[in-house]
Amino acid sequence: MSISHLTTQIEIGGIPVQIVRKSIKNLNLSVRPPDGHVRVAVPWQMTDDQLCSIVTSRLNWIKKHQAAFRANPRFLQHELVTGESHAVFGKRYRLEVLDRPGRPKIIWNDNTLQLCVQPGTSAEKRAALLNQWYRDRLKAEIPDLLDLWQPKVNQQVADWGIKKMKTRWGSCNIHQRRIWLNLELAKYPIECVEYVLVHELVHLLERYHNDRFKAYMNQLLPHWRRCHKILNPKPLDLEAL
Repeated sequence: MSISHLTTQIEIGGIPVQIVRKSIKNLNLSVRPPDGHVRVAVPWQMTDDQLCSIVTSRLNWIKKHQAAFRANPRFLQHELVTGESHAVFGKRYRLEVLDRPGRPKIIWNDNTLQLCVQPGTSAEKRAALLNQWYRDRLKAEIPDLLDLWQPKVNQQVADWGIKKMKTRWGSCNIHQRRIWLNLELAKYPIECVEYVLVHELVHLLERYHNDRFKAYMNQLLPHWRRCHKILNPKPLDLEAL
């Protein structure tokens, strides 16, 4: 069986770069949220020297976009203190940390997220509480979306789950019929969650992101490209040498 892609990582100009070799015509360079990691998709035939030369010529572009992510409140490394802004399904909320005895909990109001914790709770534990809360919110949405979309796609999953992923919004194990969704999706509009779920379901019909796959997406979810752009800032496309 032929290999559809090969993923490696190198360092160019002091910046870690994820390299994905696959059957494409042009090099595709992108800087991705939330941490500004660099991903380059390249044709199989491109040499390492050609790749390094192109990426090196774009280092200023890369650093500019990484700086933009660091300056964007959506992608800041939060300390989980009062006054921070946190997104829930596309809407931003002001965080209020309340020191209270008793069991930790989060109260979700119209404009605020109240993080109720015992005095002295560490930032790590506050972050873990918020992440679990995000996980619960996302888990509550998925069953209804599956009930809606599995009949439309005419495919059933055997299992699904939520986990942190650095480079993907979702994944699909075709043989086990298992779908994973990125925990970060809980911060984006529900339409984006729906898009990723449908995207992974369609992989049960077509493994690759080819014209057949895109035709399914166009038929099932005509606005999928808009959601894709929200989740994936526009990459830099370059002609392959």
